[in-house]
Amino acid sequence: MNNGLAIAGGLAGVAGLAGVTAAGLALRHRRGSYLAAGHALARPDDVDPLPKVFQRGLGGLTVPVTPGPRGELFLGPGAPQPGRTLRRLVLTPLFARARGNGGRLARDQQVPFRLVVEITGSVRDADTLLRAYRILDQQLRDHAALLSHCDRGEPAPGAVTVSVTGIVDVRELLAAQELRYAFAEGSFDDIGSRTAPASLVPMISEPWSRRFGWDGLEPIPAEERHLLHAMVRSAHDDGRTVRISGLPEGPRKARAAIWTELGAAGVDVIADRDQRGLARHLRRHPVDRWEGRESLPTRAVRRGSPRPHPARADRRHEPV
Repeated sequence: MNNGLAIAGGLAGVAGLAGVTAAGLALRHRRGSYLAAGHALARPDDVDPLPKVFQRGLGGLTVPVTPGPRGELFLGPGAPQPGRTLRRLVLTPLFARARGNGGRLARDQQVPFRLVVEITGSVRDADTLLRAYRILDQQLRDHAALLSHCDRGEPAPGAVTVSVTGIVDVRELLAAQELRYAFAEGSFDDIGSRTAPASLVPMISEPWSRRFGWDGLEPIPAEERHLLHAMVRSAHDDGRTVRISGLPEGPRKARAAIWTELGAAGVDVIADRDQRGLARHLRRHPVDRWEGRESLPTRAVRRGSPRPHPARADRRHEPV
């Protein structure tokens, strides 16, 4: 009988220790640092990509959307499905989280969360793409207080910065708005461009394979490393951040070698579909943050609802 009680007590102690350990691991997981350099690339068939991004603490997401009926942008493959919208699955939970945290997605967030909305779909005529942007613009204005914006050429950071891709003339659409809540994506060719200033194109975003041939399986060639460092420095000197995506498909070890080189060169954002591997890598090898113009205020301002921008007598309302 005494042996039975001892065994039972020992099992209870082991169970209690396991419970405490599990709780500690869960708490440590919840308190993981915000990975501003980590950017998730949602797969076309992923209809709810945001929870995994939150879980892994990544600081950005590229999500493909297709314009559909009822003034909505839809996620996922096939015909638009009710409820599978950008508004419901991405924008609403994203900004609800920011409001619940006093204007930040995480306590240690220092730069905006980077949401890239990629307009996709087989219909590519100008009217459809214009309608897609108008839908996005209207939905973003519902969350104006938490968004990075640009007012008459003067950018101001917010909890979330939205960029738009997939529209050929998106720069013209954005430049026509005196007050806007979205930005265009750029390339290294935009460095020094007066027609694409950093207030319109704040981030350079290129696939790795556009300028580099190294696949991570062997040591990086010295000339490619020099080119990478030089291009990142030039972008920073021009007031722009840099995101690199489109890494070679291959073993995670090879991609991790490329991630390491990107971090060492000062690349601000590394984008990959391998969210889990990228998050683990960035926690072990943090990327030094470039001190640009996009840093959030020391204290976030909590607002219950967005404040409408005051009208100006001399403002011309131009169509977009």
